[in-house]
Amino acid sequence: MDWIKIIHILCVMGWMTSIFAVPRALIYWKRDFSATGRQGPLGDLTYRLYRFSAGLGIIAVLTGLWMGWQVWHFVPWIHLKLTLVVLLAVHYVWTGVLVGRAKRGLFTQSET
Repeated sequence: MDWIKIIHILCVMGWMTSIFAVPRALIYWKRDFSATGRQGPLGDLTYRLYRFSAGLGIIAVLTGLWMGWQVWHFVPWIHLKLTLVVLLAVHYVWTGVLVGRAKRGLFTQSET
């Protein structure tokens, strides 16, 4: 059980880091694209970071559900936690939409 918890914590930390790093990388990508007129290595880095973090998110959610089922039998507070996870997943999907647009050269969001 301790190994599952360790894997869960590490994957949650990695997923959370990317959830908030990818939007910032999109801003730098937009600036680079405006200056050079091409995608460049920053775009590739942003896309790879987004894609890599999907695996971390899936592992974090699966191990979290497994621990919730095995240990706590889904006590009432777990519903609040799962709601927050769903909100983060929605944010992650929206960030994916922005990454997809940026890959096509469409930067529609402002920097502020």
